[in-house]
Amino acid sequence: MANLKEVRIRISSVQSTQQITKAMKMVSAAKLKRATNAIVQLRPYATKLKEILGNLSANLEGSSSPYIEEREPNKVLIVVVSSNRGLAGAFNMNVIKVTNNLIADKYSQQYKNGNVSILSIGKKSQDFYEKRGYNIVGNNNGIYSELTFENVTKITDAIMDGFKKGEYDRVELVYNRFKNAAVQILTTEQLLPLPKTEGAADQVAATKEEVKHHQIDYILEPSQEEIVKELIPKSIKIQLYKAVLDSHAAEHGARMTSMDKATENAGDLLKALKLSYNQARQAAITTELSEIVSGAAALNG
Repeated sequence: MANLKEVRIRISSVQSTQQITKAMKMVSAAKLKRATNAIVQLRPYATKLKEILGNLSANLEGSSSPYIEEREPNKVLIVVVSSNRGLAGAFNMNVIKVTNNLIADKYSQQYKNGNVSILSIGKKSQDFYEKRGYNIVGNNNGIYSELTFENVTKITDAIMDGFKKGEYDRVELVYNRFKNAAVQILTTEQLLPLPKTEGAADQVAATKEEVKHHQIDYILEPSQEEIVKELIPKSIKIQLYKAVLDSHAAEHGARMTSMDKATENAGDLLKALKLSYNQARQAAITTELSEIVSGAAALNG
């Protein structure tokens, strides 16, 4: 009977766990819907802005913007976008692993010289690198409580200011890009200096030929240089904001998938425990019946 009681307790515990994982899955699904809407609405704007900037900047001989100045990457800042909470499978460890590989493969010498800094957006990556003695820049864990462009821009402004002052020669961005609820694409991008758009020069040259052919005269106000100088900081801010939104949606997708798998596993475990319970109960009943039959036979004998 003690075995029956133990199995009954385990069944009750697994049932409670299954209910919790179901509830967490439903909550993550609702949050995923809102997060997906936000990133889907931003992507066309970010893509078009990048395209316009590439077309305009490729047509300039040079630019006075400090954010496109190529320097020897002696001092590196890596922006790691993770989550504040766990229970999302390998979501956080994957982005940390990619960051560690980036440091080991690309910036090992800078790391040895103590010139690699980490700016973490999310408590999980912040805790990981703090425990290992990395140079941590600021604390941005509260960004998810009110995820707006204005709040993310404050982080971007600090990064851009540090790059302009020479505190960092290069800024890399590591995050999970949202594809769907089950798939997150680990992405590494150069945030600063702003990388040149590949093929933009060819595209602009083709555009020039087309303009010449059709005899169209484009007028830009103010000057093309001023437009580029205005678009570069905006493009950098949009890039970081898009990365945070991507990671936020990917987090809820990963958590929903993880909770769905946990619910399935709990169901399988529940079936196995119920089978064990029925077998133990049947064995106990058989034993009791055997004792009753044996006792009756002894009395009749």
